[in-house]
Amino acid sequence: MNHGLLIFDLDGTLMDTRRDLCAGVNLMRGYYGLPPLTVDTVAGYIGNGVRNLVSCALQDHPASRECSRLCENAPGFAGPLRRGKSPGRVAGADPVDLDEAVRINYRFYREHLHDETTLYPGVEEGLRQLHAHGYNLALISNKGKEACIELLKYFKLTDLFFSVLGGDSVCELKPHPEAIFTTIEAAHADPAQTWMIGDHVTDLESARRAGVRSVFVSYGIGKPGGEQPTQIFPAFPDLTRFFLTGGKRNGIQTFSRKGAKFAKGNTP
Repeated sequence: MNHGLLIFDLDGTLMDTRRDLCAGVNLMRGYYGLPPLTVDTVAGYIGNGVRNLVSCALQDHPASRECSRLCENAPGFAGPLRRGKSPGRVAGADPVDLDEAVRINYRFYREHLHDETTLYPGVEEGLRQLHAHGYNLALISNKGKEACIELLKYFKLTDLFFSVLGGDSVCELKPHPEAIFTTIEAAHADPAQTWMIGDHVTDLESARRAGVRSVFVSYGIGKPGGEQPTQIFPAFPDLTRFFLTGGKRNGIQTFSRKGAKFAKGNTP
């Protein structure tokens, strides 16, 4: 029996990828002669695709006007870095080729893809229970598809997802709803029985624009911004229990705001 379509984000929803993403970013920054950033700083740039991540990570390069402009116009921008003198390649102040920087970052990140990446508590068990219960599971990430599939393989989760779309699988990244529409069509699913589950404003906005319900997981990397998700969960087992019981919040108080239900104490 098919209970509906559950579409998951990856970074900050299923997996804590911050440290490996930060390692890739800092190796790229070292290539350009820039000092390393903290994990928290890099985490503030996650969620809008690799091009935005790289733009934000290089915004303090003396010749990175394009990077600064792209980063500061991105949703959820965490704030500018301080500019300053940097050693190495920066001394010549050659303009940054953003396409080259994205390729360099990708190479470094793939070398450290799952060194320190972990599943969030309850994810493996929860996904297997939801799959066995009859839900169609799909993944939509602004990360490249190859990296998504490799991470799913590493954690032995590939067989649970009927579809995986990365940022290079469709023309538009989240928050554009294109990937959700593509996934619904592939699943022959009813939009009324479709949920987008994520930790970032881009996930919630893409759900709203696609006309499907949304879940915000508050344990992740991102923030909901001005979006109002249908449900909020502080832990993955709570999400699993909700869907296994047909949408009943066992032991978790809820209240409504503009037609959406929120877990008490976890409102945006």
